[in-house]
This record gives sequence, structure tokens and C-alpha cells, in this order.
Amino acid sequence: MNAIDSKKTTDSLYNSLNSMQIKSALIIGYIGTLEALKAKHTWNPYYKLKYLNDAEKSFQKAITEAPHNIEIRFMRYSVEHNVPNFLGYNKNLKADREEIIHQIDKRNYGSADNELVKTIITFLIDSERCTPTENKILNQHLAAL
Repeated sequence: MNAIDSKKTTDSLYNSLNSMQIKSALIIGYIGTLEALKAKHTWNPYYKLKYLNDAEKSFQKAITEAPHNIEIRFMRYSVEHNVPNFLGYNKNLKADREEIIHQIDKRNYGSADNELVKTIITFLIDSERCTPTENKILNQHLAAL
């Protein structure tokens, strides 16, 4: 995603998605991701925290609407994994990881295609936050894809 490295792309995508009249849970999840990226791109500490708070609210709304969607859970997990621990935005890591792995084990990928599922599995393994049992499950599914 170019938005990771580009404030202009982040702002453009954010404005496009936010202007939609009807927003699915997945779109709200993407808005949350873009809000987190806005925090990354700003230098102002006030706005960094504001955007992270906005992202947290968007993710919560998206997950409330679609609690088993691995794509939304993954977006929140990846943001929380990358935000410094001292900011306190990492309280959902365990729940998201467990739900993602549970849904992958059930092969309930939702709208995620095989490439995205591979990316999610690889990210989870590389995050080094999984238990040995979880890693075994993830590696089995990765090999099967």
C-alpha cells in the first residue's frame, strides 16, 4: 500500500472512503487504517494521538459490525503491532490474533482472497507474538494455500 509511505496518498484515500454515503464494516476498517497512517505522517503530537484515537474508534465500530472478519481484525492487529507500546494502543493484539487464527483454522476467510490470507498468516508468524501451537496451525494453513 502506497499510503504507508505517502501522506498525499493517505489523505486522498481517506477523503475518498470517508465521503462514501454508505460504509460497510470493511470500509470503516480501512478508514481506521488510514487514520492510523495519518498519525504516522503528522509531526504534531496532539494530532498523532487524535488520529490514533479516531482509528481505535473506527476499528471498534468495524469489528462490532463484523466481528469475524479477518481482514478488519488484521488491519487493527497490524496497527497495534506497530504502534509503540507506551502509547497503550495494543490492548486488542491477543484477541485479534486469536480470532484471526480461529477463523483461518475454520477456513472462514470472508472476502479475503488466498494472497491476502497468505499475507496475514506470514505477518502473524513474523510478528513473533504467536504461541508455538498457533504457529503450527498457521504454518499448516500457509502450506495448504
